[in-house]
Amino acid sequence: MEAFINGISAISPQKTFPGGGLWKEVTEYNNVQYLKCIESRYNDYLDPMAARRMSRIVKMGVCAATECLHMAGVESPDAIITGTGLGCIEDTEKFLTSIYANEETLLNPTPFIQSTHNTVAAGIALKFKCNHYNNTYVHRGFSFENALLDGLMLLHEGAADNILVGGLDELTEKSFIITYRLGLWKRKSINSLTLLDHKTRGSLAGEGTAFFVLSRKKKENTLARIHTPGTIYKPGNTAEVEAALSGFIQRNVGNISDVDLVIMGLNGDPLQDEVYYQLKTNLFHPIACTYYKHLCGEYDTSSSFALYLAAMILKEQQVPEAMRLDNKPPGKIRNVLVYNHLRNKNHAMFLLSSC
Repeated sequence: MEAFINGISAISPQKTFPGGGLWKEVTEYNNVQYLKCIESRYNDYLDPMAARRMSRIVKMGVCAATECLHMAGVESPDAIITGTGLGCIEDTEKFLTSIYANEETLLNPTPFIQSTHNTVAAGIALKFKCNHYNNTYVHRGFSFENALLDGLMLLHEGAADNILVGGLDELTEKSFIITYRLGLWKRKSINSLTLLDHKTRGSLAGEGTAFFVLSRKKKENTLARIHTPGTIYKPGNTAEVEAALSGFIQRNVGNISDVDLVIMGLNGDPLQDEVYYQLKTNLFHPIACTYYKHLCGEYDTSSSFALYLAAMILKEQQVPEAMRLDNKPPGKIRNVLVYNHLRNKNHAMFLLSSC
């Protein structure tokens, strides 16, 4: 299955919204343990009264979706599909805090209503009066991948022409503290752009939202063609991952030499990054390799940000210097492979081709 990407948008810790400013300037963070999104003025996208009732992640999702649809020239999508690992954490925290503070009495139901994982997709549907297919996947490290696969299946079945697909997750101070205690993040503050230089356990926490308009037809503003994504759950070793990647590439473009650029999900944790370095030495040896989590941080749907970067690279035919892992020039970029895993459990691969 294939589809054309006719619109993209992302709100991230980089200046990607609106307009993809990452290609002009990379934002560097010093002395941090997590990255937060750079939020723009929402007045251009949201009614002020409606915005007052929205949580931060809902605002980010609705605004990114609006910009994405505008780029694609689509007034209202035929389907809205989102993926999120943890959903609307901020509203969940508000509701749980209210339960504790009020001893389970006189509770405000609004935070509970807005804490459900499909709140963002519902907010987008309300804004664009979209009464069509609306679904949200909550499968941790495969949340965005399943949302994308669902969208491709709908297009393949002829059930829709333009589908809005997005991946989103937010980070709060409380959620960071909880996951920090689990040993997921670096124990000391670091510089974001030197993430791979810190050979200690844990990664750099992050958040973000990215949306894509998938279409059956190519347009003048089409950015790329996307192939069916591949996934592996808990592979036994690197050889199994390499075999899966080789088969994935053969099914979609033919040969590893046809891949011009690889974007990998290195996150700074030596144990989790080992598979990336082994693949870089073996399977990806002749290919220019890059990475991205020092720009957005680690979160369940960070692969959606990687896909956004891949589409922008194909459009601009330029790789930001801060993403490079080696000095190999990619030359003309026709096919971009994205490979990412979350804590060595959820392994995902995407392939984008120029049109």
